[in-house]
Amino acid sequence: MPVARLSKSALQKILQGKVNEKATCVIKFYSNTCHYCKELHEPYVKLAGDYDDVHFFAFNIGDYPQVEKILGFKGIPTLCLIKTGMRMPKQRVIPDPEEPNKKMWYHIDDIKEFIEREK
Repeated sequence: MPVARLSKSALQKILQGKVNEKATCVIKFYSNTCHYCKELHEPYVKLAGDYDDVHFFAFNIGDYPQVEKILGFKGIPTLCLIKTGMRMPKQRVIPDPEEPNKKMWYHIDDIKEFIEREK
């Protein structure tokens, strides 16, 4: 599936359980000034193409900085998997890697394992 950019209102709708459709969503939180985020862009887009049953999104943290506190993460890039279609959506943030990738922070295999484990 292609990666879609989320607006603040769309993200709030997902987080508040106002999406009735049952779906698995992966959201990459990023900033345009983050070099890790820029390097992660292409691999993330490619990864999205590997899944027919998962929706991939990107959200610029500058549009809603409070989301870090809401989801309990600190720093970017951060990936979050959210299952919609229930009153209280299931939310999981991928743990920081023990040994970060020097270019893009996350290792693609770690992201795949996280998605498979949580979806």
